[in-house]
Amino acid sequence: MNISKKNRNLAISAIIAALYIALTYSQNVIFPNSTSMAIQFRVSESLCVLALFTPSAIPGLTVGCLLANIVSVGIIPTDMIFGTLASFLAATAMYRLRNVTVRGLPVAALVMPAVFNGIIIGAQIEFFYIEGPFHFSSFLIQCGCVAMGEIAVLFTLGIMLIKILKNKKLEKYL
Repeated sequence: MNISKKNRNLAISAIIAALYIALTYSQNVIFPNSTSMAIQFRVSESLCVLALFTPSAIPGLTVGCLLANIVSVGIIPTDMIFGTLASFLAATAMYRLRNVTVRGLPVAALVMPAVFNGIIIGAQIEFFYIEGPFHFSSFLIQCGCVAMGEIAVLFTLGIMLIKILKNKKLEKYL
């Protein structure tokens, strides 16, 4: 059976989105609120590394993040807008930086979710969830907390996933 490239890419995106949702939801069931705290270790974020192998990961991660936030956090309009935007920008930047490596690791790409989520989600927390006027120092703390969680996930689970995909030659299926 010959599947068209368009249908194959759509299927890959859907699988990535489903995995992201399932991992986020499962983590939230086992460790309540661990996927939505300021410092979070969201296991599903390790799937961001799939953007290094296929552009199909970009819509998959974006939709996965949107739906995972709805399922695990609830329908919060700011999360739907800003969380989804951060995921889209991070995945797009990762795909574009996939060939920039340091000792064989795509370090610049791996930092992108920390940069985009740190800034965008940090601003969202400061503007919508902290009482009182905007304080730049508080914003920097929020950015740092969100970025720390992203760095921790991507430089542990994310790198492990990259190595598994490459060692088992599974990236060709993406």
